[in-house]
Amino acid sequence: MKKSIDFRLGIAVGILSLSALSALSQTQEIRVFSHRGGRMEHDENTMEAFVASHKAGYTGYETDIRMTKDGELIVTHDSKLDRTTNGSGAVEEKTLVELRKLNTKKGNKMITLDELMDFLKGKPGLYVEFEMKTNPESLYPEESLPEYVDKLYKKVMSNKPSDAEFLFTSSDTRALRCMQRRHPDAELLLITSEPVSKATVALCKGLGIKRLGSKMEGTSREAVKYAHKQGLTVSLWPGHTVEDFMLGAYLGADYLCTDIPIGQKAWAEKNAPWIKVRY
Repeated sequence: MKKSIDFRLGIAVGILSLSALSALSQTQEIRVFSHRGGRMEHDENTMEAFVASHKAGYTGYETDIRMTKDGELIVTHDSKLDRTTNGSGAVEEKTLVELRKLNTKKGNKMITLDELMDFLKGKPGLYVEFEMKTNPESLYPEESLPEYVDKLYKKVMSNKPSDAEFLFTSSDTRALRCMQRRHPDAELLLITSEPVSKATVALCKGLGIKRLGSKMEGTSREAVKYAHKQGLTVSLWPGHTVEDFMLGAYLGADYLCTDIPIGQKAWAEKNAPWIKVRY
């Protein structure tokens, strides 16, 4: 198995180190950020994960925000607690006090947005994506969205350093539109499970959003160039392997997420130093 992986990586490095990528790397810097703090290396969306990524040299992070029954903002991806914690049921049907009693499957505590913002405080050059997890719609009906977006915007922006890039992202266009209406200065990113294409670029532009987060599979260099010509910034996912990182670099992405921040950074610095990366 290891020989097979090494062989594939050797091919990837050989192909991507051609003059085309060399030229690309001289003009483009890719921002790589730690997805949920590095969910394939650490306990996702916990302080342990974000601290580990920071110690490895990252200032770029992605996280997910949900709202509890009593209106508190908590850092977690799933609505259901079952996958990541020793609890069950929906996050949105629990109070913060109830969630505080739970542990993750790896023994860590769930953290609030306030705690995450305290961790980020004072760190220079931050890039952070705050994903608005407002699905399923039954838990976030239209009338509840203003409370959610107002609380999220206030907590994030009141702690934003002057040199930071703080983005509000979502695959839920309802949440994006609500944030856009209530806080026109908010930087937004549309997440789609589709590749970059004329259709996804049109959707993004139709929403008045200048950042597109698309799936890497099915995306071509020509499609990314088209998105750039249309004035969009392109972020690609997933980032499960170093091969994903190399493919994202070849495709010309501006931003790449990684689920293996420590391993990916160490590998890239050793094996692909010609690619300009900001972590």
